[in-house]
Amino acid sequence: MKIAIIGVGGVGGYFGGKLAAQYANEKDVDITFIVRGKHLEEIQNNGLKVITEQGTFIAKPDKAIDNPASCGIFDLIIFCVKSYDLEDSAKLFKNCVNEQTVAITVLNGVNNAERLKCVLPDAQILNGCVYISAFVKEPGIVCQAGGTCKFFFGSDTDNNKYIKIEKVLKDGGITAEYRKDIREIVWEKYLFVSPLASATSFYQKTFGEIMEDAQCKNLLRGLLKETENIAKFQKVDLSHDIFQKSLDKIALFPYETKSSLQMDFEKKKNTELDIFAGYIVEYGKEHGIDVPLHEKVYNVLTSVHP
Repeated sequence: MKIAIIGVGGVGGYFGGKLAAQYANEKDVDITFIVRGKHLEEIQNNGLKVITEQGTFIAKPDKAIDNPASCGIFDLIIFCVKSYDLEDSAKLFKNCVNEQTVAITVLNGVNNAERLKCVLPDAQILNGCVYISAFVKEPGIVCQAGGTCKFFFGSDTDNNKYIKIEKVLKDGGITAEYRKDIREIVWEKYLFVSPLASATSFYQKTFGEIMEDAQCKNLLRGLLKETENIAKFQKVDLSHDIFQKSLDKIALFPYETKSSLQMDFEKKKNTELDIFAGYIVEYGKEHGIDVPLHEKVYNVLTSVHP
């Protein structure tokens, strides 16, 4: 199986690193990293150092390149890029897919599969999500900071090829699971991540600070309820106690935890605001659903960092 990992940051580095290390001597599995800059140079010269809670290892993919155009057709492409890079990253694979290629997106957000299908209409596009906290410590080094490291992907149909992919991922050391209810799984994560990312960025406070301040917590609860209303409008089949379950998850994180969106604002980097508050605002306007708290957060944050 010919596999490409695009976006070898924290997420792509961890999961891609697992696959590259496990299949280093396997002729039947070929792993390609698509990566740029100094990170690429370090990986090409020394491999990717992956620091995990279970230990540290060096992963050396079969190829580490910045453009897959000359690689031919891939069997599997795993997209681990930031949301704002999705379309441009997908365009790199225009000549690397056919109707047998499976592409999995594990980005934040709930509409990535649809976006990816617009760029790669010939490929089989599967939605997915992961539960991991990881980051690039320095070029050539990726560090897992927490999370269960579970990798969910799927569609609403049965397909033996997808089951085979699940086996390849599992044999590669990844806690992977193919699910037919992937839409609900992606939305369940989004309901937790999106309101929290918006609230922490709006107030510039950590998870613990948000939960102990009444005003901050009220905003968080309001954002969560607006997001839940969008999910219900889309007829996403979520559990009846999803609101409380989302709040309960926050308590499992250390007090000083910051959302990735908040940290991007602090560093004045490109952000994924558009897939969080931005998506809810846009969808609300299109379908006549009131989301005043998301509009407030989105307007303030876009004025701070357009």
